[in-house]
Order: sequence, then structure tokens, then C-alpha cells
Amino acid sequence: MDEKEIIIAEVRQELIEKLEFLEETNDDSLQRMINESLKEKSREQYISIKDRQNIARQIFDSMRKLGILEEFIENPDVTEIMINGPKCIFYEKAGRLYKSDKQFENEETLRNVIQKIVAQCNRVVNESSPIVDARLSDGSRVNCVLDPIALNGPILTIRRFPKRPYLMNDLIEKGSLNKETAELLRKLVVAGYNILVSGGTGSGKTTFLNALSAYIPKDERIITIEDSAELQIQGIENLVRMETKNANIEGVTPITIRDLIKSSLRMRPDRIVVGEVRGAEAMDMICSAMNCGHDGSMSTVHANSAADSISRLETMILTAAPLPLYAIRRQIGSGVDIVIQLGRMRDKTRKVLEIVELNCIGDDVDINPLFRFVEDDYSAERVSGQLTKVGDLKNDSKLKAAGICL
Repeated sequence: MDEKEIIIAEVRQELIEKLEFLEETNDDSLQRMINESLKEKSREQYISIKDRQNIARQIFDSMRKLGILEEFIENPDVTEIMINGPKCIFYEKAGRLYKSDKQFENEETLRNVIQKIVAQCNRVVNESSPIVDARLSDGSRVNCVLDPIALNGPILTIRRFPKRPYLMNDLIEKGSLNKETAELLRKLVVAGYNILVSGGTGSGKTTFLNALSAYIPKDERIITIEDSAELQIQGIENLVRMETKNANIEGVTPITIRDLIKSSLRMRPDRIVVGEVRGAEAMDMICSAMNCGHDGSMSTVHANSAADSISRLETMILTAAPLPLYAIRRQIGSGVDIVIQLGRMRDKTRKVLEIVELNCIGDDVDINPLFRFVEDDYSAERVSGQLTKVGDLKNDSKLKAAGICL
């Protein structure tokens, strides 16, 4: 430990001992106590004003916030934080990964940070239940993995979202799609087409779902269902947000996405928005929501292409019920109207790669491509191209019912 770290450890330990005799201390009082302790230290050894301010902040962050992670969390340009044990921290900035020179003191310090995050969401993570999903107060998605699963120490991954959710105009400015495509999507959302946003990890599915939700008419009743609440739907007054709950050591029964979808059907929703389907809940989303009068419902799914998303839905529904494949495909073809495929390109930009329409023809799903991203310059450093219209919408019944013309 260097001299600065020794001072931080000594002052922090002194404050912990003092706080044991106090019933409650607010942030201002704690800040004053830190400053007084550092003044005493500065009489014993010289500490510059700049160092004293930095040390005070680090001590406060470690006691009231998330320690060294606060620096990354307060930086709006950092989109992901990855902690691979106490001595190895990576972060993503502008789509690129960097290794930080910051380190936790030890595994115990990192564990305390993890427990602080998890406790805010009323969730539990320990050796008997070493994996948990949680979120920060600003909506950032958190995944924690402890030993004996994690071999190189506690693992913490934080996916951050902008404080102001992106609107479709923001995505147009970033080159994710063009105005023509955005206008089509606006009309489809208003008309109540069921939409599935597909893509790989980090392709921007949640961000895009948020942007789409801004097109939902403001007088409708929306229910959102998520593992960890991340969606930032704006402008809807009649909004119900629900989040799953894990089992804990006290014997509390877990509440799954399937349970929440079933419950939402009795809550008179106009639309149901599921943050992500990744298992048996796909059956309830497709069969109970999209195919049962809740037009305009939306969700996301992990898949490499629009065609793969259909295969994934088939597999997920099969885990819920051993139905004949033709029956599953008919449910998907009649339930999901539009699939929007997103991708993260080699230059780290996120783009809409494909928009397809699904229709049920006999016992199979017909895929009708509407837009496809076509590159016009195959440079290794940057991606240049545009979304090109490749087909027309076949099923315009919902548009006509809504009085909308393409």
C-alpha cells in the first residue's frame, strides 16, 4: 500500500469505529467527520489540498456509495463496467474496451459493494445462490456472480443506460436507421402491430425498444414486465411496471416473467411490453398476449438474424409445452407481425440491419423482408451504407383499421 492508501484505510477505520456509537449519520455529517479526521492527519504529515479532496471523496464513496466504481458511474460516456475480481476492472467507452488502473483493496471490499447493490433491490446473493440480476438506482443493469462459480473472485457487470432515454431522432442522428424507416415504424406502432426487437448482446435492443415505445399513443394502458426494471417509457400516464422476484433463504416463492404475464392479462392492458424473452415465457408472450387481443405488444430476443429469432422462439416455446411444431409456427406467424434485427458493427456502431414482416401461411411462417442494411463501402475501419427498401408490407389490415395510410 502506498502512503495515500494507508491514510484512506486509517481514516476509514477510525470513522467506522466512531459511527458504531451513533444511531444515524446523514451524508453531510459524515462528510464533516471525514474532513475533520483528514485535518488531524494533515497535522501529523503534509497532505496537499488536492490530495485531501481526493482522499475525502474516496472515503465517502466507499462508505456511502460504491467506492471506486463511482468514478465510472458518474461518467456519462462509460456504457459498461466489467469487474473480473478485485484487481481487474474494464470499462467500455465509445464502443471500445479499456482496462482501468483502479483496483479494489481486496475481495471483501468488492463483496461489500456487491451486497450493497443487491440489497437495494431486495435481492440476495451468497454461496448458496451465487448468481443474481439487479439494478442501480439510475436503472443500470447489474449482474453479479460469486464463488464457487466465479474462480477469479467476485464478478460484477454493470450495463449503463443514458439518463435521458434515446428517442428515435437520436438514433437517426447516430445513423442507426433513416427517417423513412422511422416513419414506417411509427405508423406500425400506432396501428398496433406486434413487434419483436432482435439482436446480439450489446446491439441496443433495450435502447431501441425504449425509442419505439415513445410512439405508443398516450391514452393507452401499458404494462411492462422485466427481470430487472430497465425500460424508461416516457409520457404514458397509465403505466404499470412489474419486475420479477427471486427466491430467497426465507422461503419466499419466486415470481417469474410467466407469472407476471399471466397476472397482467387480468389488469386490462392495451399493450404488454416484455423486456426480454429468454425461456418458457415466450409461450405466454406469443400465445397469451400477442394472440389474445393485446395488439401493439413488444419484446426483445437474442438472435443473430430475423430468421434465427423465429427458431429461437420455437425452441423457447417447446420448453414450456411439447406442442407440434406446426402449431407453434402458426402461433408465431399470427402473433408476431414485425421483427426488427439490430447489430453491432465492426466499427462499434449499432444499426438496424433488417426489418421483416411475418405472416402465417398454412402451417409455416412466411418472412417478408421490408428493409435491409446494404453496405456501400467495405472499409475495415468504418461501416458505410444505408437501410434499403426491399419489399412492401403485405398485411395492412391493422393500418386500415387505424385509419393510417403508408
